[in-house]
Amino acid sequence: MSHVYELYYKAFETLRRVREIRSVEDNDRYCKIISQTLQEHLTVIPRLAMGVIECQSLMRPDETDRFMNTLLRSRISRRVIAEQHLALTETFHSPWHFPDANPHHDPNADFVGEVFLRCNAKEVVDECSQRAKSLAQAAFGNECVLPEVKLEGHLDATFPYILSHLQYIVGELLRNSMQAVIERNFPEKPPPVEVLICEAPQHVIIRISDQGGGVPKDILPDLWSFGKGPRSHVHLENLVQVPKMAATMQELKASNQTTSGTIQGAAKDGRLVDGSLSSLTSRPPNLRLGMGLPMSRVYAEYWAGNLELHSLEGYGVDAFLQISKLGNKNEQLSTRASMDAV
Repeated sequence: MSHVYELYYKAFETLRRVREIRSVEDNDRYCKIISQTLQEHLTVIPRLAMGVIECQSLMRPDETDRFMNTLLRSRISRRVIAEQHLALTETFHSPWHFPDANPHHDPNADFVGEVFLRCNAKEVVDECSQRAKSLAQAAFGNECVLPEVKLEGHLDATFPYILSHLQYIVGELLRNSMQAVIERNFPEKPPPVEVLICEAPQHVIIRISDQGGGVPKDILPDLWSFGKGPRSHVHLENLVQVPKMAATMQELKASNQTTSGTIQGAAKDGRLVDGSLSSLTSRPPNLRLGMGLPMSRVYAEYWAGNLELHSLEGYGVDAFLQISKLGNKNEQLSTRASMDAV
């Protein structure tokens, strides 16, 4: 916790000394400061999670969860603004920005800063399922029969969204479902993980259903908690093994080998960079951190969405992710009063 405090204090002292920006050169220098600060904060999330677990005997679980939720919301808002500014500056300096440029060759046409205007739910699910299968195959061996991922519904649903936010949430849900089905050890071909995409005028709902046996009874009450639960000591040990995790989902790396369509084009344009989240998304399945679901819910709710999970003991889980289309809702920001209350 003290390390995190020092990072925030240093960032405040650095940014408050920045003079008013009056030219492009001033902005370029400012962007260098922002980039350096973002890099320095890549280790904040694992350190925060470890601190919360270590303090669970000193604070009530509801207090620690409120602290993490409030801090994450505030942190997301700052990093989204910072990285949006960096992306817009990069677009400004690109050769396609100038008046005599050929608009048919503008790779940024589908982006407004970090917002991907043609985010396709089906392509995100395909990319995340391929990533989850690759990790499972590496962990359980080539002889392991992986469950198929079946998609149905509104497969052409397209909406503006920050691509890597959605990739992380869907990736965590698919990862959990596939691992649960694999560990249930079906004697024959395992049942598929079914994904239903439903598009409405104001939002998109993605339902992910599996037959992995449901959430264990001892975990279910604390499913959305960051620091509470019977396996928190295991999570603490595993967190130490994750060198870097950032709170922003913009740093999710999308491998060109496992991407398709518009997602692959977005990755080639440099919008998705290799950052600290690659340590999280590429971790082996047995490295359980206990924070994938609560973090996913925070990111979903930040953009006025929601994440719910219904467990049928002995059968499986239905996860419902509701995504509000960007542009029709305000971000769910943390107020100064709520932060002071923490």
